[in-house]
Amino acid sequence: MKFKLCAAMLTLAASAAIPAFAADWTVGANVGNVPWEFQDASGKIVGFEIDLVNEAARRAGKSVQIENIPFNGLFSAVQSGRIQIAVSSITITPKRLESAAFAQPYYDSDQSLSVLKATKINSLEDTAGKTIGVDTGSTGDMYATQNTAKYKIATITRYEGLAPAMLDLAARRIDGYISDIPAVEYYIKDKPQYRIAARIPTGERYSFMTAKNWPEGARLNDILTEMKKDGFVSKTHQKWFGTVPPAESSTVKVMDVPKL
Repeated sequence: MKFKLCAAMLTLAASAAIPAFAADWTVGANVGNVPWEFQDASGKIVGFEIDLVNEAARRAGKSVQIENIPFNGLFSAVQSGRIQIAVSSITITPKRLESAAFAQPYYDSDQSLSVLKATKINSLEDTAGKTIGVDTGSTGDMYATQNTAKYKIATITRYEGLAPAMLDLAARRIDGYISDIPAVEYYIKDKPQYRIAARIPTGERYSFMTAKNWPEGARLNDILTEMKKDGFVSKTHQKWFGTVPPAESSTVKVMDVPKL
């Protein structure tokens, strides 16, 4: 009996040691970043970039697991190998290219200052003495930080995603929110209490971020080229944003891999 019990315990211990199914590609995403990656009513993670990365994986014959990671944590997660790909409307910048790699861009964007419709803030100059929300580590965070003195911003409050920032804006805990314009436009389209007070031209472009030495980076970029040429990226843009992307935009046009 003792022998049988020990054998059973050893069997259980061995099974517990066997790792759960590991996907070929673990993709980090700041879930809650509408319409790029968020949970639908059923709890499923969906969005523009989720469609892109799932299609890229399908064409590569790879399985995918989406891991919810705060935006600022995506960079270390890629560099450490915890994830293979990061998505979350990540802007390609020279600074980020020093420590990570990007596929060719697939979306052109700018930043925006969103406010409550009832406020008197109509420009960046009107943020003097105000509290402004941003997403931690985002381009909006960088912009607000670099321009604090210029616009006399009183306080910068940092968030992990658009939804909590917009809720604080509605509660008047912040006076404005600087973030990616397409995400804000999507969020406020059925919420008349908000408006965009200013578009902030930044010439940003988004793409998949990977580790510099990731061996499948070139293949991922080639698949993205195929997806642009056969219209998949353009159709996905229409699905999520309701418009046909401009012919010269990075959503349509095949582009070079970003380099320093």
